[in-house]
Amino acid sequence: MASSALNFVAVNPKLQQSPKPTPPFHRFTTARRFPSSLRPIKASIFDKSPLSSIPGLTKPAPSSSPETNLPIRQIPGDYGLPGVGPIQDRLDYFYNQGRNEFFKSRMQKYQSTVYRVNMPPGPFISTNPRVIVLLDGKSFPVLFDLSKVEKKDLFTGTYMPSTDLTGGYRILSYLDPSESNHAKLKQLLFHLIKSRREFVIPEFNSAFTELFEVLEYDIATKGKAEFADPNEQAAFNFLSRAFFGVRPIDTALGKDAPTLISKWVLFNLAPILSVGLPKEVEEATLHSVRLPPTLVQKDYNRLYEFFSSAAGTFLDEAEKSGISREEACHNILFAICFNSWGGFKILFPSLMKWIGRAGMEVHTRLAREIRTATAAAGGGITMAAMEKMPLMKSVVYETLRIDPPVSLQYGKAKKDFVLESHDAAYEVKEGEMLFGYQPFATKDPKIFDRPEEFVPDRFVGEGEELLSHVMWSNGPETERASVANKQCAGKDFVVMVARLFVVELFRRYDSFDIEVGTSPLGAKITLTSLKKATF
Repeated sequence: MASSALNFVAVNPKLQQSPKPTPPFHRFTTARRFPSSLRPIKASIFDKSPLSSIPGLTKPAPSSSPETNLPIRQIPGDYGLPGVGPIQDRLDYFYNQGRNEFFKSRMQKYQSTVYRVNMPPGPFISTNPRVIVLLDGKSFPVLFDLSKVEKKDLFTGTYMPSTDLTGGYRILSYLDPSESNHAKLKQLLFHLIKSRREFVIPEFNSAFTELFEVLEYDIATKGKAEFADPNEQAAFNFLSRAFFGVRPIDTALGKDAPTLISKWVLFNLAPILSVGLPKEVEEATLHSVRLPPTLVQKDYNRLYEFFSSAAGTFLDEAEKSGISREEACHNILFAICFNSWGGFKILFPSLMKWIGRAGMEVHTRLAREIRTATAAAGGGITMAAMEKMPLMKSVVYETLRIDPPVSLQYGKAKKDFVLESHDAAYEVKEGEMLFGYQPFATKDPKIFDRPEEFVPDRFVGEGEELLSHVMWSNGPETERASVANKQCAGKDFVVMVARLFVVELFRRYDSFDIEVGTSPLGAKITLTSLKKATF
């Protein structure tokens, strides 16, 4: 359950309308160096780390502060002319440069990982697009420090979607921990996860067995299998069965949930997305005006009716804690559909991409480790067995590091304070908006050796010490989510399910081959072979 706006969640609805196959069985710090015998996979956005080409970043300045031993530097960058600057930055972000180059080029221009710029959407949706960008692993964690920043209405950044998209309620993701309802709603999600934990492993096995059957059928009959549609269906089936004991196919919702959710999420995130339409069309319809919530109201109502019935027990529990059934239902819907399902929609293709590219040697080691541990546990998957799979666990963490499903984080300064990067300090004023782009912060060469490479065993053994710099969940991986912070309520659940995905994959197959493309959703995965287990 992600804690900030998802990376590429919303989609062009046309992508959701292609017919699905219906086979007979289709149901539904200091950089550390760790030697590795595994073939590293390079990320594709840079030839080398975006931070490594900036040697000094700053020179000592005469000003100083008792809060830091680093030289105080004025924050570089500017916001341009009112109205014009934000639109120019938006065009650079989406079209002229693209997101990664947008940040990299300015970092190189200012010789700083901290600078000022405008973030989309800007006019005429966001009244104040001005932010201070944080791109290194030292400055980025200030976004989690609630003594310095607040998180009220910042889930999607410099704008907030209409509450008409969430039943008239400000959902938990938009609440600051200081607000009275934050603790109640987050505790409800903790209760949901804890009370149904024994169903997670068997229901994941059931739902994703169906996924693998579909993929095998498509490869056998078509020579290849598109991963997206069956993955999205399996993910929703799993969440519904695990948390509520309900099979969507047996309800009025049927198989429609993925399409309904995608359209609804598009209406939430359209101002900060590019979905592949011509620039002029996107600028006029997505980035300058809000899409009317009424256009997706019927779709949302179908989802709401499903959760109102399926989550009845938890809605009873919510009423006991002082939350109305309506508010609780809208929050559960958001947590399951936007945070969890939307996260798996991105994370599972990312796992397929990076593991698939790692090659046969890594696949063989994963298969051997996973099968040995499950055999020792009597042939089944257990939490204890998964703890004895260090390479599998490392592969999951490395995917979350190199390709975090939550890439954008925001926080508004509660007070004046001094912000530190590795090489300089900066004075931040109360009310200024801080923005962190996580794919740069988690590839910081002053923290990670070979930061642009996918190193499968990076987090094995002593490498576990680096987990504090894996921050996909709106906080360090080494810290726990609580009602007092904004860390993802489902942090441990997401990691567990990602591990289950890798385990189920390599229990069945020795290896697999993929083709990787791009789409508004991140990685587009096409499987060309699944080689069944032989040992």
